[in-house]
Amino acid sequence: MALALSQTRVGVETHISVEGAINDDEAVSNLEQLLETCIDQYQINIVVDMVAVPLINGRSLEVFLEIQERLLRIGGSLRLVNLSKLLKQIFWMTSVDEAIACESERSSTTTNTTPVKSAAKDKKLGEILLEKGLVSDKDIEYAVLHQQRSGKKLGDILVEDNYVGEHDLVNVLAEQHGLPFVQIRSGLYDVAAAKLIDQETARTLKVLPLFRVNNTVFLATHDPQAIPSFDAVTEKTGCTVRPVLATSENILEKISEAHAASDDLSEYIGGLDVEADLEVLEGQAEQDLDAIDERSGSSPVINLINTLVQRAVRDSASDIHIEPGRGKSRIRFRIDGVLYQVMTPPPEVFPALVSRLKVMAKLDIAERRLPQDGRIQVLTQGRVIDLRLSTLPGIFGEKVVLRVLDKEKAIMQIDRIGLTDSHLATFKRLLKSRHGLFLVTGPTGSGKTSTLYSAINYLNSVEKSIVTIEDPVEYQLDVINQNQVREMIGLDFAKLLKHVLRQDPDIVMVGEIRDAETAEIAVQAALTGHLVLSTLHTNDAIGAITRLLDMGIQPYLLSSALVGVMGQRLIRRVCPKCKLQYSISAEALQDMGVASEEPKRLVRGKGCTHCYDSGHKGRMAVHEIVEIDVSTQQLMTQKPSRDELDAHLKSHKVMTLYDAALQAAFAGHTSLEEAMGLSGG
Repeated sequence: MALALSQTRVGVETHISVEGAINDDEAVSNLEQLLETCIDQYQINIVVDMVAVPLINGRSLEVFLEIQERLLRIGGSLRLVNLSKLLKQIFWMTSVDEAIACESERSSTTTNTTPVKSAAKDKKLGEILLEKGLVSDKDIEYAVLHQQRSGKKLGDILVEDNYVGEHDLVNVLAEQHGLPFVQIRSGLYDVAAAKLIDQETARTLKVLPLFRVNNTVFLATHDPQAIPSFDAVTEKTGCTVRPVLATSENILEKISEAHAASDDLSEYIGGLDVEADLEVLEGQAEQDLDAIDERSGSSPVINLINTLVQRAVRDSASDIHIEPGRGKSRIRFRIDGVLYQVMTPPPEVFPALVSRLKVMAKLDIAERRLPQDGRIQVLTQGRVIDLRLSTLPGIFGEKVVLRVLDKEKAIMQIDRIGLTDSHLATFKRLLKSRHGLFLVTGPTGSGKTSTLYSAINYLNSVEKSIVTIEDPVEYQLDVINQNQVREMIGLDFAKLLKHVLRQDPDIVMVGEIRDAETAEIAVQAALTGHLVLSTLHTNDAIGAITRLLDMGIQPYLLSSALVGVMGQRLIRRVCPKCKLQYSISAEALQDMGVASEEPKRLVRGKGCTHCYDSGHKGRMAVHEIVEIDVSTQQLMTQKPSRDELDAHLKSHKVMTLYDAALQAAFAGHTSLEEAMGLSGG
């Protein structure tokens, strides 16, 4: 979309309205020519309205400075009005607002945009941290002693030992040195400037060039005194370095995005020809494995898809939702079980996004009436990522969901799935059974399949024949016969299980018991000398017994076949970057329905950019295990009610999911509110 410029006279002032991004050579040149024309016509009091400008680059800043200098020499002035919060921050960060009058869209946007230049520059770091209540005297004493022994910087010691968060530390360093502190995001850096140094160097030095203005590079760094890094950047770019402080994590996150092009569509969607892009994609030969980190020179749609996948992997998202709407489409990530909106691309771009994904998954891009499923395998950040694609036609277009399967993050070790010591011992003992049925229960997305994989990995041996029946096969394991259910040709769980039992297996893993026929075959297999592992969708462990009885399994058969049931849920961990500790009295806990005779120390997250302001980052599993003993077998033969089963568990003092979640909260792993969410089962 070309830059739109309009000019009007209001008294002695010339008002110029700018519409569009000023971030390419043509746009900057057009704006510069108009400003020079005004000066030639002796229109020397110029006001530029920036309300419709989403992005600017370093060259546009240079033009504004040059024009201001010319106007001042002849008694005129330049004023920029209606700057967005992003643009206002850019002008402040680069100190251009010290030379040119800049006014925001709203007066509130100026809040917290001026660097602190107080007496803090004359104070030591420890003094400022103490004044702000970020550390205690004991913390400083420890850090000073450690510093004397190790020679490390005081701030690095405090961050490494979790006495203060890096965000708080860098913010204080900015105040101490009178430097700007920013949270880098799309638009707050010029892509051309970011590529002044190569990605490897940027990662090694932990720096990112944000803008280049008149032979000065504004460099994001977490250390205001990293002189060797600044010298290295000066040598590579030939420019003077002015530091802008940001957290190292924020810098490293944005380096890949900057080198792959920004994830903000406004940089390139305006001129996108959807039909032309679709023609290119249709004729493009795709490999089974795309190295998406090296595709930054491709079309805007390819860049967008690649960046989305990179960001989803970086943020540990389990799913990417790409959804059409009436006026706009939206893209959301599911992180730790919660959906977060990350982008709202224009609806006219949506067909190109869907078509690109279909091409990558080798699906029919012309078929928009029927749901389709496919698989994409990509290489990003040095890791192989599986993407399971599902499309669903709706009234505004096809909704696309990508399930992100990161093999490197798949928990495959039985001692790493979050089991307590007692639960782990019970689990291993049940897995050593020569025959029987063991079930893992829980709702969708509770990690049941990962637990089964860990069990299979634990049992894996050349001395045993292990066969799995899955839909789909999520992770490939060595020496194990894995089989894919194919409903379209009639090969469902039940039919495949019948054939598997003729293959002389020792252990059979059935991905899920969905119907009575599969349940019946699984029970028969368990009774005939096979160890059968499977999952069942119930809210807790004991619910598996009532569910199988309701499916029509005879009580006497189930009591002989079932050896144990594990209930499982995933709860969110408190974010380590913004974790806060607090005390709660026994009375307050009792009012909340939590039995306690003494006060407890708990944790919660206040919310930060690291955790999407949720206060939680990552998840952990909590479990309950019901081991089928003689008394439970006798009860099962009587086809017990749910109340009778609950009373039986209570008499045996079985730890419930709720009890396990409370233990995790008291141990400082999760918040009390997250644990209380399991009180309803």
